[in-house]
Amino acid sequence: MSAKILIVEDDESMARILQINLADTGYEVILTHDGQTGLRKFDEIKPDVVMLDIVLPDMTGHDVCRRIRHKSNVPILMMSATAITEEDIAEGLDIGADEYMLKPLGNIELAARLKALMRRTTMEQDARRTIINYEDDYMSIDISSRRVYIEGREVRLTPTEFSLLTVFVQNEGQVLSFGEILEKVWGPEYDNEHHYPRIYVSHLRRKIEPDYKNPTYIHNEYGVGYRFVSNIGGGVR
Repeated sequence: MSAKILIVEDDESMARILQINLADTGYEVILTHDGQTGLRKFDEIKPDVVMLDIVLPDMTGHDVCRRIRHKSNVPILMMSATAITEEDIAEGLDIGADEYMLKPLGNIELAARLKALMRRTTMEQDARRTIINYEDDYMSIDISSRRVYIEGREVRLTPTEFSLLTVFVQNEGQVLSFGEILEKVWGPEYDNEHHYPRIYVSHLRRKIEPDYKNPTYIHNEYGVGYRFVSNIGGGVR
């Protein structure tokens, strides 16, 4: 069964081109051109990936992303017609987006990014079947049920954030280089995105660390990468 992609894009000609190109690649593509219709279609078809324009006629793409995130962990790729900065990526992470791409979207790069998003979801599903979890007095991570609790309160992570945290937990105490993190979490399609680990780790720290400016769990190995360290009394189970 082919993966289903929901595209929410108000430029109908661009949306149609995306539909044709992605259908040729083997995806089932459903088009909508405003936020409200996109949300209704999302509930109807339960897509495997959502491609979401930031500027829509009735509501912002960010608003649509927030509403989807309240009920689903589906990968969300945001599309922007203006230059994408690190601040844009950080804002997207705040609302639950997994990826940003600049329009017009090149066929080869888009295909690679979608493949990577799908693989990340598969990685997450595979991780759930493992018995590796983490627990201490402050944080607990149940990989099998994809739940993270901070002081007993559940914290929602995007698929990418959860994959990143899972990689850290599964490699507890080991130094992971920036390249290794890119390979394990994002895949070879992202080997030039050297800023991704720094941006995503920074955002993950804001969600899980007692003090993100003085991290307890995810430590910098300057010039090399990061290392996940258990809190006192805690560890991988």
